[in-house]
Amino acid sequence: MSTPLFQIRDLAKVYRMGEVEVHALRQVNLALDQGQFVVLLGPSGSGKSTLLNIIGGLDVPTSGQVLYRDTDLTEADEGALTAYRRQHVGFVFQFYNLIPSLTAVENVALVTEISTSPMQPEDALRLVKLEARLDHFPAQLSGGEQQRVAIARAIAKRPSVLLCDEPTGALDISTGIVVLEALQRVNAELGTTTVVITHNAAIASMADRVVRLADGRVTSVENRTEKVSPQELEW
Repeated sequence: MSTPLFQIRDLAKVYRMGEVEVHALRQVNLALDQGQFVVLLGPSGSGKSTLLNIIGGLDVPTSGQVLYRDTDLTEADEGALTAYRRQHVGFVFQFYNLIPSLTAVENVALVTEISTSPMQPEDALRLVKLEARLDHFPAQLSGGEQQRVAIARAIAKRPSVLLCDEPTGALDISTGIVVLEALQRVNAELGTTTVVITHNAAIASMADRVVRLADGRVTSVENRTEKVSPQELEW
């Protein structure tokens, strides 16, 4: 058995707002393997985004441990977390965060300029089937096309893990399926461990592993051997 890419042990996160404590995560234990397509499912407030942010080095836990390969992220200082995010993690959010004054290829190139062994921006856009839109500005692209530019930007630095927070949340069904196809292609062709947060249970059908959360706890972990393609999803 190979060592998991992530080992998460007794992870807890408490936010304090005045005298009120909000328990976002409660003793979460989880392992994520290299190359998997993982879906985190749960209602709003279940802890999905908090877990993703801690895995991605954007937040730190109140207690517990997160190991990335042999690196203890919970012991890392801000400089080490910045280097971890820059070298190993790609992020895709519900809203695309593209720079309006830059073309698609220029938006992707921003990331490649600070990476050690990046893809060519054109190759990243080709992987998400936007090779015909390289020189278009965000305002000239549909929502789904903008999200695929955001995916290309995230993968252009060749991250080990791609973390996606509701990547289809702002899209209609047909456009969402095109975005999920792009994520599946990245996972299959680059071997990038892909973690997708969603409240859409249908998306679980395309995952290798489905992690369900409720009230800050992992309620179930399902390893799937039969997956469907995004085109077969029934929303």
